[in-house]
Amino acid sequence: MYRELPSTGRVAVVTGASSGIGAATATRLAAEGFSVVLGARRLDRLTELAERIGGRALPLDVTDDGSVAAFCAQLDRVDVLVNNAGGSWDMDPVADADLDAWQQAYDVNVLGTVRMTKALLPALRASGAGDVVFVGSTAGLISYEGGASYTAAKHAIHTLAETLRLEIVGEPVRVIEIAPGMVRTDEFSRNRLGSQDRADNVYRGVREPLVAEDVADCIAWTVTRPHHVNIDLMVVRPIAQAAQHKVARDS
Repeated sequence: MYRELPSTGRVAVVTGASSGIGAATATRLAAEGFSVVLGARRLDRLTELAERIGGRALPLDVTDDGSVAAFCAQLDRVDVLVNNAGGSWDMDPVADADLDAWQQAYDVNVLGTVRMTKALLPALRASGAGDVVFVGSTAGLISYEGGASYTAAKHAIHTLAETLRLEIVGEPVRVIEIAPGMVRTDEFSRNRLGSQDRADNVYRGVREPLVAEDVADCIAWTVTRPHHVNIDLMVVRPIAQAAQHKVARDS
């Protein structure tokens, strides 16, 4: 549990905040003194979390133009945008690609992130010291078998962050990418693999995979540096994982 600090006066928006990394990030930023606006589709879970951390819950579907517009219209100020909403919904090889899963991966991870960034960039500029954080993945830096829809989407996030940084250089907005490796959360692997048993196998024998709070800690650190310091890319893995394909497991 993090000790809540006095308010910084800064407003942080976190997408996909109803669970996992998003919920942990909202909790941590609130503890750091940010006024946190939580966005997600599951308003019941979102509201419960917002009440617990003293944040504000607003319904948000990043795949829907109208939902994004309605969400952003309720914001008077934004200093930090954490583009966290994302996920994966298949592990099929390219030869057997499920195009619906590919469409969902791009709609949520890529186009949803573009919608939110485009909509809130004027407010981030107006803040005079804005931050846009992209929650990517090591899957956006290297490919692996059976992960093409997700790796393609996260590669897109990586180049999106790089491109935006080039386009707005000299403006008062930092562009930050956090690329986690193996993170054990309640829903990611279950959504991807279709069952809790298969999800549990991903982490079986791995000593201390990252948890959502570890990634939230990294995000909080990057957005609380002096504003002339930009953490372009932070790759974070558990010590048991040297690469996507190299993971130490207890026998």
